[in-house]
Amino acid sequence: MPSPGPGADPAAPAGGGRAAARGDGWLRPALLIVGAVTALRLLVLWLSPTDLYVDESQYWVWGQNPDWGYYSKPPLIAWVIRATTWLAGADTPFTVRLAAPAFHAATALILAALARSLGGRRAAVWTAAAYVTMPFASLGSAVISTDTIMAPFLAGALAFAWRTGGSGRRGDALAAGLLLGLALMAKYAAIYVLAGLALAQIAVPERRIGRGNAAILVLAALAVVAPNLLWNLGHGLATVRHTADNIGWLGADGPGPQPSLASLAAFVAGQFAVFGPVLLPVLLLRLGRRGTPAETWLACFVLPVLVLVALQALLLRANANWTVPAYIPGTVLVVLALARRPRLLALGVGVNAALGAVVLGLFLAAPFPAGPDGRPVLWRYLGAADFSRAVIAEARARGLATVVSDRREVLADLFFTGAGSGLAFHALPPAGRPQDYFQQMFPLPAAASGPVLAALSSPPDCGAGPLAPVASPPTTGGAFAKWAPALYVMEAACARQLSH
Repeated sequence: MPSPGPGADPAAPAGGGRAAARGDGWLRPALLIVGAVTALRLLVLWLSPTDLYVDESQYWVWGQNPDWGYYSKPPLIAWVIRATTWLAGADTPFTVRLAAPAFHAATALILAALARSLGGRRAAVWTAAAYVTMPFASLGSAVISTDTIMAPFLAGALAFAWRTGGSGRRGDALAAGLLLGLALMAKYAAIYVLAGLALAQIAVPERRIGRGNAAILVLAALAVVAPNLLWNLGHGLATVRHTADNIGWLGADGPGPQPSLASLAAFVAGQFAVFGPVLLPVLLLRLGRRGTPAETWLACFVLPVLVLVALQALLLRANANWTVPAYIPGTVLVVLALARRPRLLALGVGVNAALGAVVLGLFLAAPFPAGPDGRPVLWRYLGAADFSRAVIAEARARGLATVVSDRREVLADLFFTGAGSGLAFHALPPAGRPQDYFQQMFPLPAAASGPVLAALSSPPDCGAGPLAPVASPPTTGGAFAKWAPALYVMEAACARQLSH
């Protein structure tokens, strides 16, 4: 792979004339790198024995009920999964996850095109390699998440925002806004782009997009996301309230700020597993010094995310993946920053590629190896389907048509694994505001009567003392080991009294 060569100013497009029209030859090597990695990831997805994680199976359930929004996330991931499973003609872990490697491949190529306009051909090729081997992209290609679906649209929004600053064209601003809107329809975290754009207007005056174009960009994004916002208004602001609950100290029912240096330290450590152990320090050091206009512009989109999420980690908690919107522009920034240190860049990409190979190996070898606690390393992706099949078999053996549960994790897989079983799956009715999608959309109906099979994490009491389980499907070493749900037969009226 060629190393990025030093340029007079990475903010200026490299090359010209026929070479520029051909893209300076960056596309072919970038396609070869990204295509080879993506093909390998698709093969591993096909061969992997893992089950869907709870969020993945829940997204599949959403896709069976198309809507403009869902309890905890915007709708785009559900639509994508519905499309891939429909095109494949099957509902399997492979078809549910099928879009994930493709979306990361698209993101790598979009960022490469942006890097080409900032630093030339070599920067483009290195950016494609750096993004597609990033640990986040490696794990994000083995499972499907809202970050993955957001990534190419966010990258596209950045690319057109940069173009708008140079061309001043309304069409570029419109494209940036439409892509930002699609990113928001995948995950609300894409809103950080607006903070970065505002900061870039101040820090890089030569790339200002102007008030008119800024208005076009924002209005276009709002137009795309408006159906989801209207859905939220009609559903008690379900997704917005869930987002506030995740933040914790902002929600009305949250615990309030609980500053913790240990939480912040754990968050920082997690970032090495998201962006990479070599490239993350480079990125952080780059944020602390002045660079070219292009580097400063990219830093404007990185800095707000890292600062705000780190503050969240200090005040309460923050998941490691909440910083993903920073590492999309951050990938290009690191490549430009290391233009004169190609060996360090190659080391960073190589280390990340090795970590990606480990991820592929784990998803192929599951349930091996075991972690220090004796559980399989990928325990979250194991055992759910076997548990669901045991529940379905027990219900059929007893002639029961309804299954209820107090766990979102159990219900999500029951809906997926039990599709076509003829059984009805329901959540225990919520005691107050629904706490998940299944409580919101599939609570046990008030009209339900007769016996039901309940998969519960603790013995229920219908008034005559705790019931004895009729079966205890094995959960050791799998996704449900923490709760070890057992199966109980009870009247529907009793199940409704067990409001969860």
